[in-house]
Amino acid sequence: MQQGALADDQATPMPRPDGAYANYALGAPYDEMFARDGTVREHYAALAERLATLPPEELYRRQQACELSFLHQGITFTVYSDAQATERIIPTDLLPRIVTAAEWARIERGLKQRIGALNLFLRDVYGDARVLRDGIVPRSMIYGSRHYRREMRELSVPHGAYVNVCGSDLVRNEAGDFVVLEDNLRVPSGVSYMLANRDVVRRAFPAVFRRMGVRAIEHYPRELLTTLRSLAPFHEDVSIAVLTPGVFNSAYFEHAFLARQMGVELVEGRDLLVNDNVVYTRTTSGLKRIDVIYRRIDDDFIDPLIFREDSSLGVPGLFNAYRAGNVMIANALGTGIADDKALYAYVPRLIRYYLAEEPVLNNVETFLCREEKSLSHVLANLDTLVVKAVGESGGYGMLVGPHASRAERDEFAQKIRADPENYIAQPTIQLSTAPTFVDGVVEPRHVDLRPFILQGEETVIVPGALTRVALKRGSLVVNSSQGGGSKDTWVLAG
Repeated sequence: MQQGALADDQATPMPRPDGAYANYALGAPYDEMFARDGTVREHYAALAERLATLPPEELYRRQQACELSFLHQGITFTVYSDAQATERIIPTDLLPRIVTAAEWARIERGLKQRIGALNLFLRDVYGDARVLRDGIVPRSMIYGSRHYRREMRELSVPHGAYVNVCGSDLVRNEAGDFVVLEDNLRVPSGVSYMLANRDVVRRAFPAVFRRMGVRAIEHYPRELLTTLRSLAPFHEDVSIAVLTPGVFNSAYFEHAFLARQMGVELVEGRDLLVNDNVVYTRTTSGLKRIDVIYRRIDDDFIDPLIFREDSSLGVPGLFNAYRAGNVMIANALGTGIADDKALYAYVPRLIRYYLAEEPVLNNVETFLCREEKSLSHVLANLDTLVVKAVGESGGYGMLVGPHASRAERDEFAQKIRADPENYIAQPTIQLSTAPTFVDGVVEPRHVDLRPFILQGEETVIVPGALTRVALKRGSLVVNSSQGGGSKDTWVLAG
């Protein structure tokens, strides 16, 4: 058995309960709660026992209570492609996803290893570029990337941590092992939903929560604040601000939530000004210096004097203040080259190159369309592959081959041929399924896992994650912008 996999013989011999589970069909290669023979896995036993005592009407009432709590808190996201209603409450599922202590220990080791290698890679690429001279990564992939920032050359960052907040997406393979699907290193979102889910689901199942010894995640804002403070050691009283694009951004709730939880300023670009390479925010009592900016806007919009001159979201002169060392920005600019889906394929090599270690967490097999052999394979197998644009996120710019029509695959093939360097492809991963309360019954739905890693003076991972769930039956797309929702994730203490 591979490390991290859960064998069926670890399942407790409990028959699947009737009632809400009567129509639960085990179709995926791996189900989080049920083994292939229908018995409940040991770490889900307490939850299964409690659910067996609750009629569907009570589960529905508790689900409604969760959704009402989200409504009252204004926990929303924005779908720009929907002309009828862009602002929505993010769908949350009543039933938690449970991860064992042993599994989490492996995830934690693997993610710390991964962010360590990626930060060393970024420091190298913007410094001596030894990794390019040694041929570990193609020069053209880096210097041709739209995320490469020449302005960051030879600019040191505190603790060598270019990536201070990372949200890596993990999925289970058919053997039940967690593997990394992609890394999100620029402005990863979703941690507020992780915390909000915990709040409502813990109240929905208080006795089970206490009985199972679920590890706490409520300290994440405090850990984030400590990480941000560590970036500016030149002041005892570090002044921090969260820079948001504004109320129309899809993740504005998260920006406001984190600023409130940390007790720091929430600002838009128009609230800031730069004078003598020092950043200030306007307040009712005058100007206040800002030492650290947790930015939630992309590089292109951060400073119209350096990047996009038509940006109204950023702050003129901010980059010069950053280059002068008078303000720290998290995440550092230029991290997008390590966030690129093409670079993802090289991360195992980077771990071996910089750390002289074998990866704890494996990648999903990836075909780079920039390589002629891979391109031919991808074009010949579009009906079985998932194809992604290297610089996109949120489920956009991708083709799920098995679920696409012939016309959609033909149209996407033209895009790939026209710009092969912009695309990668991966086998269709069936994702694991987890029990989800949908339309009054419990059914399996596909899920992934997004833990959040903090890197400053130290590397910290709170024992929890955002579990994203594809609410549509059979769907593999978990993004909220594409019809997905979220779940609480319970990491067990032992």
